[in-house]
Amino acid sequence: MLRRSLFSLLVPATLLLGLAPALAENRLAMVIGQSAYKSVPALPNPANDAKAMSQLLTESGFAVTSASDLSQAQLRDKISEFAGQVAAKGADTVALVFYAGHGLQIDGENYLVPVDVDPKREADIPIQAVRLNDILNALNSVPSRMRILLLDACRNNPFPELNKTAGHGLAIIDAKTGAPGTFVSFSTSPGAEAEDGSGSNSPYTTALLTAGKEPGIPIEDTFKRVRVAVNKATDGRQTPWDSSSLTEDFRFVASGSAAAAPKQAPTKRTVEEWKRNLQGKPVDVANELIVADGSDEAYEAFAVAYAGTPRGLQAKDWLDRHRRMVAWNNAVLINTATAYRTFLLQYPDSDLTVTARNLIERLRNRPEQAANIAMAAPTCPCNIAPAQPRKVDLPTKKRVDPDPPRRASSQPPRRVIEDDVVVVRRPPPVVYEPAGPPVGIGIGIGIGGGGYGGRGGYEGRRGY
Repeated sequence: MLRRSLFSLLVPATLLLGLAPALAENRLAMVIGQSAYKSVPALPNPANDAKAMSQLLTESGFAVTSASDLSQAQLRDKISEFAGQVAAKGADTVALVFYAGHGLQIDGENYLVPVDVDPKREADIPIQAVRLNDILNALNSVPSRMRILLLDACRNNPFPELNKTAGHGLAIIDAKTGAPGTFVSFSTSPGAEAEDGSGSNSPYTTALLTAGKEPGIPIEDTFKRVRVAVNKATDGRQTPWDSSSLTEDFRFVASGSAAAAPKQAPTKRTVEEWKRNLQGKPVDVANELIVADGSDEAYEAFAVAYAGTPRGLQAKDWLDRHRRMVAWNNAVLINTATAYRTFLLQYPDSDLTVTARNLIERLRNRPEQAANIAMAAPTCPCNIAPAQPRKVDLPTKKRVDPDPPRRASSQPPRRVIEDDVVVVRRPPPVVYEPAGPPVGIGIGIGIGGGGYGGRGGYEGRRGY
């Protein structure tokens, strides 16, 4: 009898020990729902989305902090407090942020929109909103096992004046260029707009509430299921997108088995391989395969194989937009007039055309040539020949000229400016960037750029 009782106690203990490795880490989550906007119509679903996600994450072992209808200062304070909580828990912590509400891209930067925002022009958004890269930077500045950022923030731009010039949706964030251990998910693909939904939750949150409850599913597979579910629910109009630099496994709900299946690297297929794989399949079955995969090669093969069908046209639109957003992200990271001109040559008529032209105009006043030459030249006075301070054989010095002249001038070009810069060897000018509004997040420095880890802050992009 005693042996039987001990056995009955050992069985559940063994099961619990089998689950322990998947839940060994600390799990902290910040859930934000922005519904009650003051200067634009309220969004009905973000408050519901945040409430439902808080429950899901709590059931998944997260200690959840919920907040709703935050002003700019409150949003910054909450992120700062959350980063402090992650730091206090230690390096073995999974930090997750879920945000539902409005989000915008301005000049290639993504911004989360507080409820008290009231912009009259594009330049007001960086002052009144919160830069997404500042949130990522705050999380990256404290030791943690991984960072997960889930953004149901790609809804339509609610500001009519900004909608005339700002790009649609959100700009790409490439998690692979930032700190390892980061996972970012958008409710739709970059450059596209998501639907708020006709039910009590958005299509993205609805799909995540279902996929996130399945036990033993790695996070990458969870969001493959989210992509397929949202694509079906919206009849192909919306397809979520994600980027990952995770180096460890993560599951919302642990597997019931003692050991999880080993993680397998995804199989990369060429366009021709995808064409052969899709051949003869019904269009809906083939569409589900390429949506789950999410690669350019899959979409290109599908767009050719099912050309002329509604799903084939949607695949072509997705592929064109994705390639355009990748080219835009590259231009933003390089941040030169030449880079933006190259983008305009590739995509002369898009929702980003006005932004690209504006950035070219702003960069005209940036002393690129003088700054580049001064940085390239040695600044130590001992390297300058004292006997002949101005007799330098200029042809042997390769001229640094990143961009051709941008504006016709009534005066003849100055031919001695290079002599002045090269010989005098002036140190590079000190650029004092305006501090702007107090970031208030309290941790980290701006990493800049829609590409996450690219350039400096908003002011640096304009050359102020």
